[in-house]
Amino acid sequence: MCEIPSKNSQNAIIEVHDLKMAYGSFVLMQDLSFSVKRGDIFIIMGGSGCGKSTLLKHLVGLKAPAGGRITYEGASYWESPEEEQEKIKRRFGILFQSGALWSSMTLAENVALPLEQYTSLPPAQIRELVSFKLSLVGLGGFEDFYPAEISGGMKKRAGLARAMALDPDLLFFDEPSAGLDPVSARLLDDLIIELSESLGTTVVVVTHELASIFAIGSNSVFLDADTKTMIAAGAPKQLLQASTDPKVISFLTRGER
Repeated sequence: MCEIPSKNSQNAIIEVHDLKMAYGSFVLMQDLSFSVKRGDIFIIMGGSGCGKSTLLKHLVGLKAPAGGRITYEGASYWESPEEEQEKIKRRFGILFQSGALWSSMTLAENVALPLEQYTSLPPAQIRELVSFKLSLVGLGGFEDFYPAEISGGMKKRAGLARAMALDPDLLFFDEPSAGLDPVSARLLDDLIIELSESLGTTVVVVTHELASIFAIGSNSVFLDADTKTMIAAGAPKQLLQASTDPKVISFLTRGER
């Protein structure tokens, strides 16, 4: 367990303290303690069924911890009043596996939704912001297209534009490369890096794709279904070079054998 750093971390935007995840009496994961630093591209990784997506749901306030705490620059979501919870959630942008676009709406209408719901901006300014967000993800000129008229990779980028609509401090991705061909997946990885570097956004990514893990990850946590806890944490490339845990080594060297 020497790979797992101290709970205390400078410049942490998210801190997880002894988190326990459970469905009723069934404990999925426990004793999770790690920090996500501002500016990180933080990878949640591990084998199938270890609880990666469930951890993401805890981090974005969709599922309450069975134990422990999650804080955002010191503020605990589940211990805060409803008004404060809304303020915390507005700092999040979330991209789910499917992109979660409304099929009956154009890309512009999809991206405009959070702006219409959470701001009092006039329609002309919303249209301007929507066009800007779509241009950031390489979809300038596609405002009037419907999701059925574009490729899977473009749908993911449109979902990312919507996740960025409110200029969030934190972007969360659930298996962003799922269903994409290698070229589209690499383009999405490059876009995540570019947005992180240019906007200073902190990114949390659930993925099992090795190419993405090594291409974008600056920090990570490794979940293990057998022990029901985290067994490693740190930069993926460093774990590849220095880990002595056979499960971590096996996971990170898939395809090299």
